[in-house]
Amino acid sequence: MADFVKGFFGGQKPVQAASGGDDDFADYAGAPDPTPAAISSFTTSAPPSAATSTVNQVPYTKWYRVWERVTVNDFKLELYILPFLFLVIVVHLFGTRRNRKRATNWMKAHAPTLQQEFAQVGYLRPRPSADDVTSMGLVQATEKAAAEASSIENMIRQKKADEFTTYATGRQNVAFVDFKLSLAKRYNPMMQLGEFALSLFFDSMPAPQERAEMTSYVFDGREAQIVPGYGKGEGKKSANSTFDGFVWAVVHKDMMKRLREDRYDLSLTATKDHAKLPVWCTIMSENAEITEALLTPELLKAIHDAGDNFEALVVSDQPMDQPKKLDDTVPRKRINLSMKLQSSAEAYQSTLPLFQYFIRLPDFLVANAHFRPEAMRRIKATREEQITKLRRLDEEEKAEERKLQGDKAKKEKRDQLLGRMSADEQRKYLDRERERDSKKKMKKTTVKA
Repeated sequence: MADFVKGFFGGQKPVQAASGGDDDFADYAGAPDPTPAAISSFTTSAPPSAATSTVNQVPYTKWYRVWERVTVNDFKLELYILPFLFLVIVVHLFGTRRNRKRATNWMKAHAPTLQQEFAQVGYLRPRPSADDVTSMGLVQATEKAAAEASSIENMIRQKKADEFTTYATGRQNVAFVDFKLSLAKRYNPMMQLGEFALSLFFDSMPAPQERAEMTSYVFDGREAQIVPGYGKGEGKKSANSTFDGFVWAVVHKDMMKRLREDRYDLSLTATKDHAKLPVWCTIMSENAEITEALLTPELLKAIHDAGDNFEALVVSDQPMDQPKKLDDTVPRKRINLSMKLQSSAEAYQSTLPLFQYFIRLPDFLVANAHFRPEAMRRIKATREEQITKLRRLDEEEKAEERKLQGDKAKKEKRDQLLGRMSADEQRKYLDRERERDSKKKMKKTTVKA
């Protein structure tokens, strides 16, 4: 009973000695119990864990104390990009300022002539505001408005980083004049280099050239349409500003091929050298009589003085692009002048006489560009031929359109008729239609044979 209680509470029973009479288990009875082998220190002793270092850890700080949580190493990529970005910005600013300076130099050189010839130069009208008149009086307000309008910065306007424009109006025989200055892409050297490289391999892409392009639009007797009330307040009626329509040009030989390919009006002319012109210039004219009348000594001297800076002077009444409609053949007389830009305002002294001649050329044309009917007969015949071609094309397009409309109406009528028929009636109708079509084809084949 005592042993049972000890076993119940975890006590260990006494080991009884093995029976000595059992010979079969004699070898096992005396053997001691095996003891477990000691575990090697190699497997039990794990390397002590390294103590966590707090030297490289980022301390936790307030969210706005960014400088305590970042280092320069976190911005290596940005440090590589920033110099290139800074270089791009510097080149862009330098290029745009250089282009604006060139445009301003051109305006400084030509502004006195424009202000002398036109009532308004630039896009700002010299008109005083109501506030200025109220605060300082009419006289001072008018002077202030005139000073603002005559400012070089207000006279010229930047359309793009490489293109500047200006405008002039308020002159007899001239409705208005547009000026366009095309400059190099100094703000983007890679694009500038690419355009130059392409010009070496492709004739259709000329090398970029800084130039001033001017277009004078004449009234040609339409003062009342363009400027309502023109001449009504004067004591006498304004003089007639019409002159004969023609195409005539003096061009630099380097520009001759490109102008003939790009401009439809110059493709109507014949090219011929003139003994009075420099060897690098040529005449593009529709009639020799026009050349003798327009090639004045003043123009010859101005072209000689301009030298290689001169590109082209064109008088035209035809469109620059190939006319596609009858409305495009309506004569719109204008005068074009193209010259190269210079680096400073003083360098324009050689081209100023040609620029002044261009401004006053409409007066010369109104007074002298009236030719004999024999000289204008061929010019008019060329224009009538072009008008006849366009009229024929227009009639063919209208006939084709009428045919399409008739076919559409027939198809709608046929569909409505078939929709009101039964299935048998539709089959019979379609059979008769096929028979008619086959007979028509047979007749056509017989006639061709």
